[in-house]
Amino acid sequence: MEHYTYRPKRFYIIVFALTWGFWALALALKNNNAAMLGIMVIGLVMPAATAVVTVLTSKNKMLKEDLKRKIVGFYRIKPGYILLGFLLYGVGVVVSIGISILFGGSPDQFSFTEDFSFSIAGSSALVTMLLASIIEEVGWRGYGEDAVGQYHSWFVESLIFAAIWGCWHLPLFLIPGTYHYTLKELGAIYVINFLLSTFPVDFLQTWLYVKNRRSMLATIIFHLFINIMQEKIAMTPETKIIETGVLTVIVVGVVLANKKLFFEKDHVGRLLEMQLEEDSKSEH
Repeated sequence: MEHYTYRPKRFYIIVFALTWGFWALALALKNNNAAMLGIMVIGLVMPAATAVVTVLTSKNKMLKEDLKRKIVGFYRIKPGYILLGFLLYGVGVVVSIGISILFGGSPDQFSFTEDFSFSIAGSSALVTMLLASIIEEVGWRGYGEDAVGQYHSWFVESLIFAAIWGCWHLPLFLIPGTYHYTLKELGAIYVINFLLSTFPVDFLQTWLYVKNRRSMLATIIFHLFINIMQEKIAMTPETKIIETGVLTVIVVGVVLANKKLFFEKDHVGRLLEMQLEEDSKSEH
């Protein structure tokens, strides 16, 4: 099959231009909740839409087959790693709350919230999180992460993509009704913490993505789990700052335990070819 050349700069320029353009329009329509919600959802869809269009118009059979396998290839899932990801993240939450309590935080943080706070313009928070988890992963894992991973080790890719992913959210801090706007209202330190928190989270996502043979379903499940944990566990914003530090320590452990995964460069320049070889071996 013909080699495919990933174009990460073109992909991310298009994604940012479209997403930020729609979200800027949503901000202009902030006095009309229904219109603002619709425009914001369109902006949310842009990474996925760009990824799918990029793949389908590529005229490259290998790239198209890869996307298809990532979406429907349930056989790629390794439940043990996903459960381990849940455990590591859960431990991070518990330890963070424990540290908070040691410094005077409320033990009530170990309880569940009555409702979700995360929403867009007053829409159903649970629906919003489901949409965000699925749609974002189709875009990021459908093309975005691979476009960077094709040229770097998974360690470097995780650093680059985490920075991109954090910056992609920036307009949301200006739009009333979003979780991000609430953080901005609380203070700059909470905005900074959100941006920094994308790094340990993305390292965990990358680890699960590669361990599950680049399965999109694995990252969707983990993304949704993180969103629900962040919403249903009654952590204070201050504890979430502690959580970023705790998760960073956990990620250091994950990286050290998986040095071959994060630092190998065998896939660089031949990501699709390597996956094709692995799939062929597993089928036989």
